[in-house]
Amino acid sequence: MKVVIVGCGRVGSTLANDMAREGHEVAIVDISRRSFDRLGESFPGQVVLGSGIDQEILEQAGAANADCFISVTNGDNRNIMSAQVAKEIFKIPRVMTRIYDPIRERVYREMGLYTFCPTVVGAAIARTFFESGADAADRARHAVAVSGASGGA
Repeated sequence: MKVVIVGCGRVGSTLANDMAREGHEVAIVDISRRSFDRLGESFPGQVVLGSGIDQEILEQAGAANADCFISVTNGDNRNIMSAQVAKEIFKIPRVMTRIYDPIRERVYREMGLYTFCPTVVGAAIARTFFESGADAADRARHAVAVSGASGGA
């Protein structure tokens, strides 16, 4: 698969390394050159310096031929905008975005963007812990970790 990731923070860099290790073609975009240090020297993918809401930058990252796209910057507005560009302009089949604000997350999901909200996920795990104890909460956390993230839970 060809994967484009916008945001080279902890989530973006972990995902980029995981996907590249599995043999996928990965391009990662960030506005900060230093953020690419998180990838390590052996990262085989493409790094693109620039804003993920800039259509030309996404073109450089190969969005026109991408199978998957995710935006995981630290800003909801940038994530939403870059995901919309990926979906509407580049017609990438699988587009996902992280949105911290639960209200925005719900609204944009209803509008057709596939979103995930760490706030909602964290609250759900805490609620599971309160209602059912540590074993149930661990099962919920590990269900996410088993999906492939090298950082684990």
